[in-house]
Amino acid sequence: MMNEGIRLLKQGQYDRALQHLLNIHSDTPENPELSYYLGLCYTQLEKYDEALLYLEQVVSSELSFTHVYQSRMILGYIYAVTGRHRLAEFEFRSILNDGFDSAKTHAALGYTLYAQDQHDVAIAELERALQLDPNNGNALNSLGFVLAETGRDLRRAADCCRRAVRIRPKSAAYLDSLGWAYYKLGRTDEARDALRSALSAAPGEKEIATHLRQVMQHQSGERPS
Repeated sequence: MMNEGIRLLKQGQYDRALQHLLNIHSDTPENPELSYYLGLCYTQLEKYDEALLYLEQVVSSELSFTHVYQSRMILGYIYAVTGRHRLAEFEFRSILNDGFDSAKTHAALGYTLYAQDQHDVAIAELERALQLDPNNGNALNSLGFVLAETGRDLRRAADCCRRAVRIRPKSAAYLDSLGWAYYKLGRTDEARDALRSALSAAPGEKEIATHLRQVMQHQSGERPS
């Protein structure tokens, strides 16, 4: 019966998958594998409190290492997007301490350290991610943005962001970082074009709109608001 819920989940039918899995859960509540898939459904539906409840059950279970690793990564992601960066850091460090030295984990840890204003260690984690996987898009994008935002190495910042965009040309986040790096370099025409593409890919993203507005104000000679 669980296979049908997994099939619906993989097809992106998250509401239907959730309902199917919840029906099974009412009969077998002590099932870590079921909790794992419920956690995935709730995460996709952005119902993070419910997701945390089920994923924590997986982490404390004896389910396979892959399931526990994925659950910890998702827990870290949820904590990061909800602004609980110290908890996110704990999850990512736990994965690394357990011996899973992956580019994905170092990149995620670097992001959450930057969010806590720990710039030096954030950059070190992102560099480590790129040592493990030189073509990791998230690490390239994050490192480029951090270098641009902190003004440490603007040429390398733009280069990292360009490489990230080559990997995912339609990523609004990557295009935003590239535009911001160009802006910091003073290449405002290229910054404007990249940020317009980013906003077209994600019309409701306020940070991108703010970046674009700042570039446009700079080009028009206005003082940024």
